[in-house]
Amino acid sequence: MTPDDTPAAASPSPTGFRALLPDLAPWRASRDFRRLWVSGTVSNFGSFLTFVALPVQMKELTGSAVAVGAIGAVELVPLLVFGLYGGALADAWDKRKLILWTEAGQGLLSAALLVNALMPGPALWPLYLVAALSSALSSVQRPALDSLWPRIVAHEHLPAAASLNSLRWTVGGVAGPALAGVVVAYAGLGWAYAADLLTFVASVALVVPIAASPAAHEAAKPSLRAIAEGARYAWSRKELLGTYAVDLAAMFLAMPLAVLPFLADELDARWSLGLMYAAVPAGALLVSLTSGWTARVHRHGRLVVLSAALWGLAIAGAGLVGDVWLVLLFLVLAGGFDMVSGIFRGVMWNQTIPDELRGRLAGIELLSYSVGPTVGQLRSGGFAGWLGVRTSVWSGGVLCVGAVGLLALCLPGLMTYDVRTNEHAARLRNQRTATAAGAAAAPVVDV
Repeated sequence: MTPDDTPAAASPSPTGFRALLPDLAPWRASRDFRRLWVSGTVSNFGSFLTFVALPVQMKELTGSAVAVGAIGAVELVPLLVFGLYGGALADAWDKRKLILWTEAGQGLLSAALLVNALMPGPALWPLYLVAALSSALSSVQRPALDSLWPRIVAHEHLPAAASLNSLRWTVGGVAGPALAGVVVAYAGLGWAYAADLLTFVASVALVVPIAASPAAHEAAKPSLRAIAEGARYAWSRKELLGTYAVDLAAMFLAMPLAVLPFLADELDARWSLGLMYAAVPAGALLVSLTSGWTARVHRHGRLVVLSAALWGLAIAGAGLVGDVWLVLLFLVLAGGFDMVSGIFRGVMWNQTIPDELRGRLAGIELLSYSVGPTVGQLRSGGFAGWLGVRTSVWSGGVLCVGAVGLLALCLPGLMTYDVRTNEHAARLRNQRTATAAGAAAAPVVDV
């Protein structure tokens, strides 16, 4: 698939306040980008309803922070297995079909949660089972989705597309948890799961019209050898390894979401739980809405490192303060810094990874993006049971800052990365230019 229109002549860079607004060029140029963006916004909204409802139901059934944190344990194995294999599938199969069928599967899992919640005595085991299966489906879908963006968005529009995709995530991330807190408290868990199911139905309907996206001719068939080929390429790119390692450290050490229900209780502010879950996405949303500046940054690695360290500092602040409004403020700041890191990680990947390897590298990225928070739930839940809830939060933030600083020292290639001079970015840029020139020069056949 290609963008709808050929790239237009470069327009003058916006100035003043307009320079901060998101660049809508990918939205205007690609119909499939628009469809996927809306589909993701709708399904993300519902998923965040379940994201809040599931640990709340677990807390109600067990009263244990360790049991809530164990959700991360059951999600871990599917992430490890299907993350890497899902990347190989994304390179070898039609990406649209993978996205469509995994989205439908997620809808069936939401239906299972709804049925369990409506039973007179909801069982505990379905919550863990659905968490594991959802992790498997997400691990297959995410590499296909991530490797599809560079096919439907022009190379020069990829930074803007990364910002708009971040905005897509944060819209659901803010509205979903905020609404979930109200829905769960006043209407019940069933309503949250039912709404999630409806969003998946709408999302599938939006994905169906998207054009097919078959495997590249050079793509290897899904196998252990193909996975190993992707891993060898990642290992040869130390700046890419740096992005994976920094994100893994930040999420593993400083992800506090598993203990937020207990933090709200400890601060005598149960009403704030939905706001706590929404605070991190709210900070990310603020960055997404003012992301126009990101297209003018060239040293992406430095921003990845700096923002990951600031995420850790903000999480530490959230654990140290005793006022719920200050906690919310620090969580908002943390979400903003995390979004900056995510935008520039995504730009580095999309502007430098060859098309035939993009799915497998997206699978590796999925592990760094998802395994960190998943295992981080175990860390935060275990620390909370051992040292206390607030200590679990602030100590994780401090450990994050130290780990990110150490990684910056050990991976100088990440700190010196510059998209203007990086050989991999230049090669991909030249390939896209040559492809566009060849398409423009091709004769038109009258039929």
